[in-house]
Amino acid sequence: MADPKGFLTTERKTACSRPVAERVKDWNEVYVPGSLLPIISKQAGRCMDCGIPFCHNGCPLGNLIPEWNDYAYREDWSAASERLHATNNFPEFTGRLCPAPCESACVLGINQPAVTIKNVEVSIIDKAWDNGGVAPQIPERLSGKTAAVIGSGPAGLAAAQQLTRAGHTVVVYERADRIGGLLRYGIPEFKMEKVHINRRIEQMRAEGTKFRTGVEVGRDITAGDLRKRFDAVVIAAGATVSRDLPVPGRELGGIHFAMEYLPLANKVQEGDFVAPPITAEGKHVVVIGGGDTGADCVGTAHRQGALSVTQLEIMPRPGEERNANQPWPTFPMLYKVTSAHEEGGERVYSVSTTRFEGDEDGNVKALHLVEVEFTDGKLVQKPGTERSIPAQLVTLAMGFTGTDRANGLVEQFGLDLDERGNIARDASYATNVDGVFVAGDAGRGQSLIVWAIAEGRSAARGVDRYLTGSSTLPYPVKPTDRALTA
Repeated sequence: MADPKGFLTTERKTACSRPVAERVKDWNEVYVPGSLLPIISKQAGRCMDCGIPFCHNGCPLGNLIPEWNDYAYREDWSAASERLHATNNFPEFTGRLCPAPCESACVLGINQPAVTIKNVEVSIIDKAWDNGGVAPQIPERLSGKTAAVIGSGPAGLAAAQQLTRAGHTVVVYERADRIGGLLRYGIPEFKMEKVHINRRIEQMRAEGTKFRTGVEVGRDITAGDLRKRFDAVVIAAGATVSRDLPVPGRELGGIHFAMEYLPLANKVQEGDFVAPPITAEGKHVVVIGGGDTGADCVGTAHRQGALSVTQLEIMPRPGEERNANQPWPTFPMLYKVTSAHEEGGERVYSVSTTRFEGDEDGNVKALHLVEVEFTDGKLVQKPGTERSIPAQLVTLAMGFTGTDRANGLVEQFGLDLDERGNIARDASYATNVDGVFVAGDAGRGQSLIVWAIAEGRSAARGVDRYLTGSSTLPYPVKPTDRALTA
């Protein structure tokens, strides 16, 4: 193990954030660059190297956490990077964006602060990039088989990289103008600077993966065309249909889905706009939805110069300690203060929007809400609690309901759906259509980035076996295994 007494002698420390007054003026990542390196070896030394490492179960990728903690403690960064990449194609993504269910499953977390697994992970991969230790893995020989991947989010990229390394010729189709899916346009720059995506794309290009942007399967190219051109197809199109809020006034100007609002801010950082077409500048902003996407809207609004930011959540405020019905090592629903919440704004729980009020120009000017509570297992409105708040920009961040069917992709392939409206698949990630596989949110439903990468890797194994009769790619995560992090 790392330090036999590390968990007794070393206190948990995490990355330092830049001062709020400084970071809200730019779009750089919120953490102080290099703040982890002086402390990360000792933090890795807190790992107990448990006889049964429950962090493995908490991580959908099955990351070899005690192993790379030991290498990080010894500052053997090359070996740590090798162990990290053994199970995860893109640790710089998960090290920045994953909610770290592995830490919730850390044995030390039973009665002490858990090991800073996520911080160790991102330190290892950042060190590897700085040292030139991340090189293309070009296959020794080509199989002569071809595969198309639809979607370039984490699931699609993971599937494409695994299949390319197995020797297949892979083409990734992305309907947006740049590669990355929600990593590119859904995640704000202050959470993950896009240089991390760009250099992975260059690595994949060097390995042989081909990319086609601005091509929407179902519209620009048909499913039939893909099946004729390729021996196998992986659908990793995500669950991009946003959940709507059908209340009076929804048609007013200034009310947008989060995924209409956030990508425009990212496009400014890409140089496509001088100023975003939808902006919070000088406005009272209301974000409906208390999850991570809502927090992204909050942080974006701060940087755009909002007059005020209010985030609404229909559920009660979570507690700060585990409930009895969420025991270790499950992933608990706890009150979380993100970097965006540190920057200001108000969070309001147990409220439901009843209607939007517009001005004479047809734009939203106020939001009417009411407090709600659980009664007999149902959310009901509390009489006499109605009120309104100013709202000149409203973003709907209430999650997603499934794969986009407007482009005809599902129908053209003739795909079956499961009871949740996702694309149905078996244990090898194969759909009902021969040679067509599905990975990530398109088959699983809205989930975590770490699940997307795990499913992309797993689907690649299914495709490899389909194309060649066997596979040496890592054993897959079963789609039925929703485990503790679904």
